[in-house]
Amino acid sequence: MNKPLRRIAIFCGLLILTLLIRDNWLQYVKADELATDDDNRRVNIARYATPRGNIIVDGKPITGSVENKSGDFKYKRTWVNGPMWAPVTGYSSQAFGANQLEKLQDGILTGTDDRLFFRATLDMLTGKEKEGGSVVTTLNAAAQKAAFEGLGDKKGAVAAIEPSTGKILALVSTPSYDPSKFAGTSADDEKAWKAVQKENNPDDPMLNRALRETYPPGSTFKVVTAAAALEHKVVSGIDEKTRTPDPYQLPQTTTDLTNQHGECKNASLKYALMVSCNTVFAKLADTVGNEGMIEQAEKFGYNNKELDTPVRASESVYPEDNAPQNAMDGIGQASNRATPLQMAMVTAAIANDGKLMKPYMVDQLKAANLDTIETTEPEELSQAVSGETAQKLQEMMEAVVNDPQGTGGKAKIGGVTVGGKTGTAQHGLNNSEKPYAWFISYAKLDDGSSPVAVAVVVEDGAANRDDISGGGLAGPIARDVMKAVIDSKK
Repeated sequence: MNKPLRRIAIFCGLLILTLLIRDNWLQYVKADELATDDDNRRVNIARYATPRGNIIVDGKPITGSVENKSGDFKYKRTWVNGPMWAPVTGYSSQAFGANQLEKLQDGILTGTDDRLFFRATLDMLTGKEKEGGSVVTTLNAAAQKAAFEGLGDKKGAVAAIEPSTGKILALVSTPSYDPSKFAGTSADDEKAWKAVQKENNPDDPMLNRALRETYPPGSTFKVVTAAAALEHKVVSGIDEKTRTPDPYQLPQTTTDLTNQHGECKNASLKYALMVSCNTVFAKLADTVGNEGMIEQAEKFGYNNKELDTPVRASESVYPEDNAPQNAMDGIGQASNRATPLQMAMVTAAIANDGKLMKPYMVDQLKAANLDTIETTEPEELSQAVSGETAQKLQEMMEAVVNDPQGTGGKAKIGGVTVGGKTGTAQHGLNNSEKPYAWFISYAKLDDGSSPVAVAVVVEDGAANRDDISGGGLAGPIARDVMKAVIDSKK
């Protein structure tokens, strides 16, 4: 063979070797990844080839599947009261993918999870159609309905937790969306999808405000500042005078902080929480110091970037700040930011004698034959405050609701002990934007148990710029959610 032909032969041989290496790489190394890639159309065809398993609330499915009349996808996902449950389930769309529980538990719902291998193999051998498993949630249908109807056409969110376990009982975000409207691949589905995207809808209905939006918590955060003051021995008792001037000059500034109402000069901790004295809690935050405030906030769950319910919640932030900003952080303003779930966690820990449990919304995963695959066990995150401090905080929060001077009277429930805290968070340049009305609360029964803790935030331009509006707008919603949980247990 002459030299030019030899070179061509070697070159062709190298090309063939490269093709063989590439082919083996795709078939053996990348096979699993390509087989499960969401951009692989065959994956979606297989995903919707059989009825999808269901997401369960109170023993009943809130999802379903219907058979398509045409196309490659045999079945399409459906929801019962989709807008109410979308913040829990998320969506599952043949065209646009999935999110939240529908995505995180896709293997269970489609029957492809490795833990279902034996069952899937048996079904294949017997010729039985593959069946998806079910996701059993911790949600309480009555509480979810009360929260959804309470918010109505307002923009806002509700999170409710069982303090002793961390079970999420309600998770609502409004405005919401109906995932059924874009579950398929038609032109109507595409139109419905575009209509709920933020760039086309400034209300951003697909934003899960209960988990993924952070707000200044306003005066609801004063319970954390009170906890820090008690835990750091800045005050020894809730009836002790705090020696606070009114107005209070913010540290290192010439700016005076004032109060909306109440006789806050030298007020006790209990009275200051009851009428929501800005001056008292700003001074306490400054006395505790930024490091101490961060420490206390983190014990309640702040600054946690990996809080999974299993849907991941946005990080609630108590920042490293200078003295004047830290004083404002201590009354829930400045750079202090929290999700509604976070403020429900704060309230739940106080109701649970200081013990903070990890919030979760999936109770069990089950196979199609109802065999239990996995059960979530309650998990303690921290002892946020001592039992003694928790009891003092409960006494203070109950005065907010029961004392005639308190700002939370609209949350009362006959025959039930309710503790609460109002808040109205101001934001925007020079507080020019509409304020957020907040209310956090817990219910306590005669046996001393606390079945529910709630956080409500309402984005409403009708809110007055004081804490009374938080009690008026958000308080009744919290009351109805608590009552729904209590009534469902009777």
